[in-house]
Amino acid sequence: MATVTSSPRPHDPAMPAPAYGSGTIADLVPSALAVLGLPGEADRLDLQSLLGPAPVRRLCILLVDGMGARQLAACADAAPLLTTRRAPATSASMRVIGTGFPSTTAVSLSSLGTGVPPGEHGLVGYLMAVPGFDRAMNPLRWRLHGEGDHVDLLAELPPERFQPRATAFERAAEAGIAVTRVAPGYQAKSGLTRASLRGGRFDATFALGDLAARSVAALGASDRALVYAYHGDLDLTGHVRGPDSDSWRDELAQVDLLAASIVRDLPDDAALIVTADHGMLAIDDPLDIDDHDAESDMLDGVRLIGGEPRDRHVYTRDGAAPDVRDRWSETLAARAAGRPEQRFTVVERDDAIARGWFGPVVTDDARRRIGDVLAVATGTSALIRRSHEPLQSRLIGHHGALTPVEREIPLLGFR
Repeated sequence: MATVTSSPRPHDPAMPAPAYGSGTIADLVPSALAVLGLPGEADRLDLQSLLGPAPVRRLCILLVDGMGARQLAACADAAPLLTTRRAPATSASMRVIGTGFPSTTAVSLSSLGTGVPPGEHGLVGYLMAVPGFDRAMNPLRWRLHGEGDHVDLLAELPPERFQPRATAFERAAEAGIAVTRVAPGYQAKSGLTRASLRGGRFDATFALGDLAARSVAALGASDRALVYAYHGDLDLTGHVRGPDSDSWRDELAQVDLLAASIVRDLPDDAALIVTADHGMLAIDDPLDIDDHDAESDMLDGVRLIGGEPRDRHVYTRDGAAPDVRDRWSETLAARAAGRPEQRFTVVERDDAIARGWFGPVVTDDARRRIGDVLAVATGTSALIRRSHEPLQSRLIGHHGALTPVEREIPLLGFR
């Protein structure tokens, strides 16, 4: 049974609700299916005008993990094709759309694959609580987080039951469109793929050139085709070296060549769409919430912490949510006094739902997976956990919140 959210709260310019239904990554594949002529699908993003008036029979969606629209615009010299400074022989055009909330990979890829917001597909964070387990689940790995992370949940939480609605790829395949997902082999049978990206054929790739070649080959294998191609190295580079680093710019240049290789070999009736799942920023002066000497009372009444450093889902003990919300709000506000880059917005779950962050509809399952309290960054800081998340706490680049640099993603069309 689905729970319809209440009327949205007054507009908060620092924490805008995503434009679900007309301007997010959840609207991309349904729009692509409409362009391909699938009955019952709506072109929510007006992709046809992006791609031009000529009919499209074959379409490739290249998703570049971590390529935010603002980062891309700032690196035009490294990516002349993707910033449309060097147009191909036919045509190129660009818009900006948004992620859902949180602005993180598991959520965005699930929205892309299912064609619905997080409140409906139920994958609501990087780490999230699931009933029956005392540790958070990592949906990218489909495992419990923390000590014993090797414990696989594929048997106990079958992905097809965790996210049971038909995906947009399944709808396309059932309608006779040749669907191919081109991505690294480890993703073929992953929990996230089975939950949100299932449908059609999976073609494993091994390198950048292979990704381009296999994507073009999949387009040419049928006269009516949808290809989803995934590239993840730019995101990894941004996390480890920083999204403002020379390493990130050099990796972006390789992505530009990847897109150019696909555009070069597009069939006459085909198009390429390039997009991303989120942007990223370099964090500033993070707070370690596991540091008991500094902020011990932040853990009072807390049974589990999920989410990620810029979007914490806090799962509280029974009845403790209001006190935890007030305590986190006061602690973080005091720390941010005179320092806007340190600011966070702290709300209870029902408030986040009412603001429309997770979409106009939130199912009962999704509601149970959202934190009782959410602490979302509006500045450039983060809430790390060195003792529980040592690797993640050392990363330079992060995302997950609703700032423009994290939520704005490019939508590029090439014919």
